Amino acid sequence: MPALGLGTWRADKGEVAKAVTEALNIGYRHVDCAHVYGNEVEVGEALKASSVPRQELWVTSKLWNNAQRPENVRPALENSLRDLGLDYLDLYLIHWPVQLSHNVMYPQSGKDLLPWTEAHALETWNALEACVQAGLVRHIGTSNFSTKKIQPLLDNGSIQPAVSQVEMHPYLQQNGMRNYCRAKGIAVTGFAPLGSKHRPSHQHKEGEPSLLDHPEILAMAERLGTTPAAVLLGWAVTRGTSVIPKSTNPDRLRQNLAAADLELSEADLTIVEGLDMRYRFLDGCHWVMEGSPYTMKNLWDGE
Repeated sequence: MPALGLGTWRADKGEVAKAVTEALNIGYRHVDCAHVYGNEVEVGEALKASSVPRQELWVTSKLWNNAQRPENVRPALENSLRDLGLDYLDLYLIHWPVQLSHNVMYPQSGKDLLPWTEAHALETWNALEACVQAGLVRHIGTSNFSTKKIQPLLDNGSIQPAVSQVEMHPYLQQNGMRNYCRAKGIAVTGFAPLGSKHRPSHQHKEGEPSLLDHPEILAMAERLGTTPAAVLLGWAVTRGTSVIPKSTNPDRLRQNLAAADLELSEADLTIVEGLDMRYRFLDGCHWVMEGSPYTMKNLWDGE
């Protein structure tokens, strides 16, 4: 899995195909997608039009929360394959440890949300393992899971999670997850590496901190002769994690890709280490509502 990939969340229709095409032309080989993003058809158009051989690409997609019942897992994967125009995925992730009723895309009330249990997780995982065995996907993993929720899959599954995708940046460094995954042989991918400025307005909080404007990040960028965004991405890659910044701007796509070669010194890493405040830009609060079985505590298990 290439260390730096292209994220496609919040990439508008009409723009995402251009962005993927440009990204592939300049050297990206890792594209991160999801059914719920609503743009996999356009991503697929760009992949089909590209001259890059399929075996050189790493394409990830994700199982949405309303398709986690065992009988719905393979159809959901096959739907993403059709939209993307692919015969197989390199990686398919359970998007959230949150279960929705099958006919619900986004919950309108707590009644639309079903409890997350270990038994449910294992049923979903077993269905994903069958997809690997059928040749529809090479690797499977998790997104937005705590280590507590990953462990039962390791203990009871026949295929180990290959990747844990989590929010990760200097304000949320996820050292516990990173160390856990390193010990278990699981790769880690960080999303929202630049602070997810373009996430939906209801997920913004008044007075939230800015990664790109932090004095230490600005000073480091000036000293290294690069941009604050490059510092943040270089930090992620230097730590041994992969990272999936989203952009549809050709210049930023190039800058982001070049950041994969920016290696921070031990002194720089020590400076960034001091910025951790366990702050989530995407805290999952949209799953917490009256009548929901989810709370901020049981969603993240204190991690």
